[in-house]
Amino acid sequence: MADQVAIVTGASRGIGFAIAQRFVAQGTKVAITGRDADALAAAVTQLGGEDVALGVAGKGDDADHRSAVVDAVNERFGPVTTLVNNIGINPAYGTLATLDLNAARKMAEVNLIGTLGWVQEALRGGLSEGGSVVNISSVSGVRPAPGIAFYGTTKAALIHLTEELAVELAPRIRVNAVAPAVVKTRFATALFEGREEQVTATYPLKRLGVPEDVAGTVAFLCSPDASWITGQTIVLDGGVTLTGVVE
Repeated sequence: MADQVAIVTGASRGIGFAIAQRFVAQGTKVAITGRDADALAAAVTQLGGEDVALGVAGKGDDADHRSAVVDAVNERFGPVTTLVNNIGINPAYGTLATLDLNAARKMAEVNLIGTLGWVQEALRGGLSEGGSVVNISSVSGVRPAPGIAFYGTTKAALIHLTEELAVELAPRIRVNAVAPAVVKTRFATALFEGREEQVTATYPLKRLGVPEDVAGTVAFLCSPDASWITGQTIVLDGGVTLTGVVE
């Protein structure tokens, strides 16, 4: 993948950073995004510096930010060949009956509409023949997840968006998704902190995920080895959707 140029959103830490690390290890030039400029600068250094990585700070639901990232990538590394949509927020916990509708709108804007905006910008930035898009969904988009129901609703819509894009952009560009269960990141801390043993007990593989579990599958989906795969959602869950309650 030495001739590839990737954008990974939400990648200053956690799953996004692990994906960027995997890409760099395979020879791909990577642009990472996030809201914290200092965290991005540190991540770029960890990835190997400005020869292989570019960090651009901003909000994923900001159209001007998306455009600026694509322009910076084209200037530094050339046309975009790979896009990983890892942005996602969940500012609310509780029932749908009591959900703050402003929080719901924000989730839809970032998790779903923002993702489509990134795809549109990547297409403008050169994503074409042989290109690949991977969207980071969630097991909460595959089956009900009490407490984070609307977040799951946006992630279910993201899976359908993945399928629609796969049809529209074929055969030039492949579009797939991954749907992780609980992965040990700062974003998911509230789902396991102080009760990891209890949560893990519901997983047949008896552990939570780590960012590298997701990164390996994303790298595969973006590689030539997955050249006959499009419109699919790979569930990465340690088996929990077979036996346990999704959180």
